[in-house]
Amino acid sequence: MNAVTGQGTRRIPVTILIGLAIALGLPLCHLAGLARVFAGLGRFWSGEAAWLTFLAFILAYVCFVERRPLSSLGFRSFSPGEMALAVLAAILIVGGDIGISAIETMLHLKVTSQVSELFVLPFWLRVFLVVRAPIVEEVVFRGYGFERLAQLTGSPLAAASVTFALFAFAHYPGGGLALALVAAWGGLILTLLYLWRRNLWVTITAHCLTDAVGLLVVPALSAHH
Repeated sequence: MNAVTGQGTRRIPVTILIGLAIALGLPLCHLAGLARVFAGLGRFWSGEAAWLTFLAFILAYVCFVERRPLSSLGFRSFSPGEMALAVLAAILIVGGDIGISAIETMLHLKVTSQVSELFVLPFWLRVFLVVRAPIVEEVVFRGYGFERLAQLTGSPLAAASVTFALFAFAHYPGGGLALALVAAWGGLILTLLYLWRRNLWVTITAHCLTDAVGLLVVPALSAHH
């Protein structure tokens, strides 16, 4: 189905408009409504079930509604050179995060208790988050959001700007300004990396490595001091 934007203009697929509204709209609401469906699983797992359901929906939407391959989200072959780029991006993100965190400490900006609770979760749950969060966020923002906005606007730069801003803002409700600033730095590097390579596996890998430092390495080092 297509919607005509005006006489003489190109047609905009309605499926893209609907997909963007869902993909970029729900993360800003933190899927609170969907999480209530899984309330019986408890606070942590109800939220995780909501995110996994959301991810499954986006992938199914692409395959069965849009009738397009997952390569349309940026899933492409992953070369050793791109693995090196992912590692370098992760190093840049972590280095920037350290500087931002130091400034936030001086300004007495702190992440919310909701985020702080993640650091005391059992190790295996934190490993789960290190994998789940990057996959969902990259599919939603750098994958579906970027690729469909680029198609809609004809401008990869516009798509990158919008998804970068939404990615940073999506971290504000649950983590406050402190987490939003950290996410903005990471989002900037990941967005530029995707804009360059257009390969979702590269940004997923960089994102996983970054989160692994924050959720696995830092708590382990803190436990020894």
